[in-house]
Amino acid sequence: MKHLFFLLAILFSVPVAKAQDLQEIKLNAPDKTRGSSVMKALSDRASVREMDERALSLQDLSDLLWAAYGVNRPDGRRTAPTAKNDQDIDLYVALPAGTYLYDARNHLLKPVVSGDLRPVLAAGQEFVKKVPVVLLIVSDYSRFRMGNTEMARLWGAMDGGIVSQNINIFCAAVGLSTVPRAYMDQAKLKEILSLKETQMPVLNNPVGYPKKR
Repeated sequence: MKHLFFLLAILFSVPVAKAQDLQEIKLNAPDKTRGSSVMKALSDRASVREMDERALSLQDLSDLLWAAYGVNRPDGRRTAPTAKNDQDIDLYVALPAGTYLYDARNHLLKPVVSGDLRPVLAAGQEFVKKVPVVLLIVSDYSRFRMGNTEMARLWGAMDGGIVSQNINIFCAAVGLSTVPRAYMDQAKLKEILSLKETQMPVLNNPVGYPKKR
């Protein structure tokens, strides 16, 4: 009986491993001319949970990540502001084969763990398990000069919300679908991604092409 329980635990666990099976993904240069006007994007913005399962093109993924939290000035500042420019946000990219960390300065994806993290991010919402990519927004309180205080946690949540809004507006502007979510298994995510005690998953955005009718 113990062997049976052990086997079931393996079968129903999330298959993740170290990143040695994954390679860095060099992203395309972002196309900064695409998309509708800001007012049109705000008019079109909507939370969408039905998405096509096909993978995003490399260009769409590149533009999405740059819009979310890319470097937009020579001094390293980002498309999304952070409190006192402490840049507390890390952006993880969950793809079917594995999860990556967005390196904004070099505009590439660094492998973190292989395996599918989407079931952990889904937290019971089935549609998340089938979307092509989920962006996980994590705030690291230790980067705030004030230290790990209640105000730092508030600022981290605020900074994460701004990154999520960048994702929402970009998707509306170029015809992608997304929805901001707070549902996720935070404890499991921290374990799998080897997050520090000061790193908190704040929000996540599943992203995909509109569902074909």
